[in-house]
Amino acid sequence: MDRQIQKKKWPPKRIALFAGGGLFFLFVIYSFIFGDSSSKLNVETEKITIATVARGPFQEFIPVTGSVLPIKTIYIDAIEGGRVEKKFIEAGAFVKENDKILQLANTNLLLDIMFREAQFFEQSNNLRNTRLLMEQSRLNLRQQLNDQEYQVQRLKRLNERAAELREKNLISQQEFEQTRDEYEYRRRQKELAIESFKQDSIFRQIQVEQLETSLQRMQANLDVTKQRLESMIIRAPVTGQLTSLNAEMGESKAPGQRLGQVDVLDGFKVRAGIDEHYLPRINLDQTGEFDFAGQTYVLITKKVFPEIRDGRFDVDLEFQGKEPEGIRRGQTLHIRLELGDLSEAILLSRGGFYQKTGGQWVYVLDGSGDYASKRSIKLGRQNPQVFEVLEGLEPDERVITSSYDSFGDIDKLILKK
Repeated sequence: MDRQIQKKKWPPKRIALFAGGGLFFLFVIYSFIFGDSSSKLNVETEKITIATVARGPFQEFIPVTGSVLPIKTIYIDAIEGGRVEKKFIEAGAFVKENDKILQLANTNLLLDIMFREAQFFEQSNNLRNTRLLMEQSRLNLRQQLNDQEYQVQRLKRLNERAAELREKNLISQQEFEQTRDEYEYRRRQKELAIESFKQDSIFRQIQVEQLETSLQRMQANLDVTKQRLESMIIRAPVTGQLTSLNAEMGESKAPGQRLGQVDVLDGFKVRAGIDEHYLPRINLDQTGEFDFAGQTYVLITKKVFPEIRDGRFDVDLEFQGKEPEGIRRGQTLHIRLELGDLSEAILLSRGGFYQKTGGQWVYVLDGSGDYASKRSIKLGRQNPQVFEVLEGLEPDERVITSSYDSFGDIDKLILKK
């Protein structure tokens, strides 16, 4: 009798199949939980720049561009308007103080001078006539006083004789009184003449003083007008170079119009335009450096112009020590202007990475140098060479500082030699 053979439910092959599947599933779960799931990218080390973080002295400065100017510039303006009649020299020439540059012509000014001179001469004649009349009047009054004095003396003697004769009763009372009254009348007339002489002298003196004051004022006005006429000849205010001259023959110039400028060539300064963002941090006596002909020269800020135009303000800097030989007016200089004192800091070299990350993260190499991982950092101050690291990096760590544009959002870079 045949015996029925029961088929096994879990044959070895099936067990092996399920066991393999289970192990693979566990491996996948383990890899998902404990494995490295970050995105990776292979990068050739020859195509990147690697910098080492270091601790050292940090000097914050900004690059600015300045233009060389004369240490002093004197502008020439037209004091009086007029037509350009003659040019003595051309722009670019060297001049000495008071050298003639231009001559202007103004007919109205000449007529004004002639009118004032006529007034002055008329007033001078009036003063001369007044003094003559005053002298004649004084002589007439003196003559009258002499006559009065003579009459008073004569009548005084007659009165004294009449008094003696009356005491002796040799003349009548009427004759005595008549002589006395005439004497008293002449005496009072003399006093009035003296008082009139004094008052007339005071009046004449005041009149003369007023005329003299008026004449002096007219003389001063005439002198000022003649000075205006002299100002029609434009002269060099200082010794230097006439760097510009805006005048052509026959051209009319208005009062106050700019005619040119003279540069004093005793030295130079540098005027630099700086972004308005830095205005609160720019002060006098700050130091700047620039390279010229293989040497480094130092500048000091001497004047800050607070006016902002087109988002920038100007600063004047002067050379500290000897000026560079061969420097010329209008030459452009690239200056490193210091913004703070020297201090100790953790430093990272500048690079193209900043455009991508904004200084918020970088790729940091591991100890072996085989890969670089993304790490968050915090940067502080900066200058054209380095950044100040506030958080996220330590000295001697190595960082990729070249551009990150080709890396996308990759978390880890595998470095290939």
